[in-house]
Amino acid sequence: MKIKKGDTVIIARGKDAGKTEKIEKVFSKEGKVLVSGINQYKRHVKNRMPGEKSEIITLTKPLAVANVQLICPKCKKATRVGYKMLKDEKVRICRKCNAEI
Repeated sequence: MKIKKGDTVIIARGKDAGKTEKIEKVFSKEGKVLVSGINQYKRHVKNRMPGEKSEIITLTKPLAVANVQLICPKCKKATRVGYKMLKDEKVRICRKCNAEI
C-alpha cells in the first residue's frame, strides 16, 4: 500500500469530498484507511443496566484507499505515489514534482 500512517490526504469521493486530514490507521488487508474526523456516523446505543442512560455516539468508519489521495508535502498538491531506489532503499516520490515523501 502506498499510503502510510501520518500522511496528509484529501478525500476524493464521498460525503466528505474535498476535506484534508491525517491518516490515523491503515488496514492493509482490507485496503482501507481510518482518517481522523472523516466519514463519521451516529449510532444509538441502548442502556445496558437500569439507571444508565441511552446515548448517541459518533463512530469514525474506515474509507477505501481508492477514495483518498496523498498530498505532497513539498508542492501541496494531490498526487499519485511512485517509487525510486536510492542505494538499497525504496523511497516514495511525488509524481508531480519528483520530491521524496
